[in-house]
Amino acid sequence: MVSSVPIQRMQGPLRRSLAGAGVSLRSYATIPSPPIHAAAPTSQPSQPALSTKTTTTPQPSKPRPTYFRDAAVAPFSDFLPSSSPAAPLAPSDAYTLRTAEVGPAGRKRTITRLPEWLKTPIPSAGTNPNYAKIKADLRGLNLHTVCEEARCPNIGECWGGSNKAEATATIMLMGDTCTRGCRFCSVKTNRAPAPLDPHEPENTAEALARWGLGYVVLTSVDRDDLADGGAHHFAETIRRIKQKKPTLLVEALTGDLRGDLDMVRIVAESGLDVYAHNVETTEGLTPYVRDRRATFRQSLKVLKHVKDVKGKDNIITKTSIMLGLGEQEEELWETLRELRKVDVDIVTFGQYMRPTKRHLKVEKYVTPDEFDLWGKRALDMGFMHCASGPLVRSSYKAGEAFIENVLRKRAGEKAGASTEKLVGQAVAAEETASRGSL
Repeated sequence: MVSSVPIQRMQGPLRRSLAGAGVSLRSYATIPSPPIHAAAPTSQPSQPALSTKTTTTPQPSKPRPTYFRDAAVAPFSDFLPSSSPAAPLAPSDAYTLRTAEVGPAGRKRTITRLPEWLKTPIPSAGTNPNYAKIKADLRGLNLHTVCEEARCPNIGECWGGSNKAEATATIMLMGDTCTRGCRFCSVKTNRAPAPLDPHEPENTAEALARWGLGYVVLTSVDRDDLADGGAHHFAETIRRIKQKKPTLLVEALTGDLRGDLDMVRIVAESGLDVYAHNVETTEGLTPYVRDRRATFRQSLKVLKHVKDVKGKDNIITKTSIMLGLGEQEEELWETLRELRKVDVDIVTFGQYMRPTKRHLKVEKYVTPDEFDLWGKRALDMGFMHCASGPLVRSSYKAGEAFIENVLRKRAGEKAGASTEKLVGQAVAAEETASRGSL
């Protein structure tokens, strides 16, 4: 005997299919259609209905009303300051910070808008082949860059230069996870990062050889979990690069290697051309900005030891300082004086920009005029070069171009001096031989 339960379950769908005759009973969340008003009365009397059956004329289908409205929207490029055709603002107006009220009613808060001089176009791999090529090479060889991990605002400019030979990327060695937790940096942190990739030195050298660059920057996360801090891995990468392309100039932006000067020596003697280590901020702000294992004096010892190992004229040392963290003018003066005492050649100034809400807030947006002023002050104090600007970072392409010219000029002078020395030795030997024959 068939159970009545399945029959009862089938009754509902059957009744709806027979009674509805194809009419959908589903309701949609749409704006209700306006009510249909009755037609105006006419002078002719209404005719009585002749039959209960009436024929309906099919009405033309109307589009279903929605919540969207057809409205003209400005193109996205109009919202970018770099592409706006508006006339430039006066300095007094351009340097005025603007605020905005955000949040729900009753809990609104005031935020400071990003100044106009800090806004940059969004890079796109679809419109820039150089940018797309570098990104594809990095992913294919499993390499990381500080450009991506630290959310650098110059990534579009550095990766997407009009000339491929001018494009550059700062390669980040030893993975993308740092053992330290500086309060200004957005790089991932972990006490026990993944082991080092033994193929990374070769992959890095291969990628740089493909790009055909003239100058490259290598940096790394801090690896306090390693006995040598990663110094040997760093040095091996530099040696591989120099083997594949001896003419390529290499800048190494290292950590403090826990203050181990023997490890600093290993990196300094690996064949690099520029040794960079960032003090980041003034001595007074260092405990609040950097990880507790990094100190201002320890960074100075690293920079000084590089010069002691290689000599003052045989290597260029470089450091970077962030502005906008609450530093005072006299603190900056003292920082520059301390850097000159250890013969630092190049210093850069850039605006600190808060990566996320978990990081230190920006105390001040420094204007371009102030950056120009500090750049001039640094040059007056004897620094070889100073890149100073809101969007300047420690690995800044404009600074690299200057350093490249200096290094190649020095190499030419050394080659000329060695040639003159060889010629002098040959002349002296010839004169000695002629005297002996007499």
